[in-house]
Amino acid sequence: MGISKIDPRILRTRRLLVDSFITVAQLKDFKDITIKDITDKATVNRATFYAHFVDKYDLLDAVLSENILKNIKEMLSCHDYLSEATIIKIFLAVTKFQRDLSTQCKKSYESFSTMIEHKIKKELESVFFSLLIKRNPQREKEVLKIGAVLLSWGIYGACVDWQHNSSLPAEEYIKIAMPYFLNGMAVH
Repeated sequence: MGISKIDPRILRTRRLLVDSFITVAQLKDFKDITIKDITDKATVNRATFYAHFVDKYDLLDAVLSENILKNIKEMLSCHDYLSEATIIKIFLAVTKFQRDLSTQCKKSYESFSTMIEHKIKKELESVFFSLLIKRNPQREKEVLKIGAVLLSWGIYGACVDWQHNSSLPAEEYIKIAMPYFLNGMAVH
């Protein structure tokens, strides 16, 4: 039996809702955004919105997932194993995502920063876990899971520090931080 195709109208409507949400989030704080704001901008009715998303949090989650995964996958297209180059690419993808999001959605960025943090860490953990499994297939999964958590939180923390406290370009920042990711406490 073949793979069923999703109706292109469903994809277009979903894309329209996502784009409308992004546009509205540029103008209003997340807490002030209503389903009516999104549906008015998308020129669809509420029932159509609810056919695609549970609520505005579900829509935000979809927007973040799609954009985070897209940025990370684009940056990792030529990397299928964990290396220094992979860590640099992931750091740059996350900093680009955060910079773009904070610029595009200035009014809402602070409102959903906690959700962004949680989502990025979870996505990074998944990426690092799969890369660690490829690199160390014989290792116990729990050990690799712990490593993935540490890498994801470390990368996210470095991204936030870079965004709020550094005047260095992201590429320079990660080069300075890299020995700590690779060697931890052994760095002199």
